Amino acid sequence: MFVTTKSHPNGGLGFGSASEPKARVLLVEDTEDNRVMMRRLLEMSGYCVMEAVNGVEAVTQAEREVPQIILMDLSLPLIDGLAATRRIRQLSSLKDVPIIAVSAHDTLDFHAEALVAGCDAYITKPIDFGELEGLIESLLEQHS
Repeated sequence: MFVTTKSHPNGGLGFGSASEPKARVLLVEDTEDNRVMMRRLLEMSGYCVMEAVNGVEAVTQAEREVPQIILMDLSLPLIDGLAATRRIRQLSSLKDVPIIAVSAHDTLDFHAEALVAGCDAYITKPIDFGELEGLIESLLEQHS
């Protein structure tokens, strides 16, 4: 996976040394290289990142940690991201947590399926990190 970045309005990429994290993010991604890169960029931007590598682990981690936002890869082992999203939406403590679908598939069908499953937004790989960070910030504002 390639991740592109854009400058943050505050300079740099939004990397800062804030004492408190911006938000708790559950990153659900089965490909290690993608997960490591996304985690690194999110942490450098001030987010506290938790990880899951499959759909079952995503549901378990989300229920245990109650993140403020979830980045959900749609192609996952055990259960896919859509099924994991549906399960997460059934949990009362997580029904309002924003979920961003992450996929290499950029078709209207995939976008529609993700929204029907309970995702709040959809972003395609390769990920433009500036776009992703803007989307995260926007969803967090809407759900605060």
